[in-house]
Amino acid sequence: MTDVIEFPALKEAQDKLDAKNKELFAVLDEAGPSYDMKLVKSIAGDTAAKVAWIQAKNAEIDEVGKEVEGYRQVAKAAGRRNAAGKEKGSEPDERKAGRRDDRDEQVQAKSFGEQFVASNAFKGKHGSIGPEATLDLELKTLMQTSAGWLPETNRTGRVVDFATRPIQVLDFIPTTTTAQAAVVYMEETTFTNNAAETAEAGTYPESALALTEVSSPVRKVSTFIPITDEQLEDVDQARGYVDNRLRFMLRQRMDLQVLVGNGTAPNLRGINNIAGIQTQAKGADPTPDAFYKAMVKVRVTGRAVPDLHVMHPNDWMDIRLLRTADGVYIWGNPSEAGPERLWGLPVAQSDAQTEGTGLTGDTSFLELSMRRGIVVQVSNSHGTYFIEGKQAVRADVRAAFIVYRPTAWSTVTGI
Repeated sequence: MTDVIEFPALKEAQDKLDAKNKELFAVLDEAGPSYDMKLVKSIAGDTAAKVAWIQAKNAEIDEVGKEVEGYRQVAKAAGRRNAAGKEKGSEPDERKAGRRDDRDEQVQAKSFGEQFVASNAFKGKHGSIGPEATLDLELKTLMQTSAGWLPETNRTGRVVDFATRPIQVLDFIPTTTTAQAAVVYMEETTFTNNAAETAEAGTYPESALALTEVSSPVRKVSTFIPITDEQLEDVDQARGYVDNRLRFMLRQRMDLQVLVGNGTAPNLRGINNIAGIQTQAKGADPTPDAFYKAMVKVRVTGRAVPDLHVMHPNDWMDIRLLRTADGVYIWGNPSEAGPERLWGLPVAQSDAQTEGTGLTGDTSFLELSMRRGIVVQVSNSHGTYFIEGKQAVRADVRAAFIVYRPTAWSTVTGI
């Protein structure tokens, strides 16, 4: 977890956001579950005037929310810089031993396609026989391509991607690296503060602290695809193919795992299944109210600052289409795009998230720790591929996912 450096501008913006959220929540609470603007007495005017006030206040919240996000990114960057400076002065011998040399860095700078066509697996191929080659890549860029290629004749070169779930949450999660098979850290499980005013020569009250070691194992996500020798001969097309889709497949699966992985080996344990996460039931509340109450739980019980909502697109649709009792849209007219934000926080719409259950929390208490990036191996030794003129291209990535403080996140159920 990266430390967040606190500074006055961030606190001032966060306080402003909290104040505006409370104003809006109070008005929506007055209107009740049916959003009957006639019940709102704190704002003068008819329904249109009151909805206009709500929309204006929501726009203010969005602007301040973006300002807070910007300050938090600066603070996180400062925290990473400080942490890097500390590590530089006291780097463990094991890490020094495992550090990659300049040649490794030069290899990483190339794309997978460039590495592949320059590898022994491609250059050393004689007929349908070729050696294996291992290519190590970092997991970062979203890629898209199609399922296979023939030599191009009069094609445009455009590929229409298969309709599949995009990467929707992974990019919100801080990413680090690890050289171990598990991420081990210490969790403060006892904090008893008996500090009190003490008279002269009086006995000091005793407090207590206790730490517990916690381990999050590295898991592997993998896949492979068969490619014929003929396709590999079309170098440009093969490069685009393997550059894009294999990476996307692995990232798409990890995007799902960090949300709903059940933790049973070899699965990662996703946020929804972390023990100790808080829960806010919607009950008779409007959905926005339930999310606001979950944010308060994250603040009060989790002692964290929520910065992200996650929900299924169908659940966000219900919020976007909310109307007052006399039919006025609250989140903006249908002619407007409307913000994908709620209470000043961005909304990640993910159809990997279980419909009817949302999430609210502080991403600074999440971490995706990469044991290594994508490793790809190419061989024709799989099954009968040698006599069929095929190559098996397999790819995998190893990572651990950690939720450092479960109470910094809350589910919102029944939405």
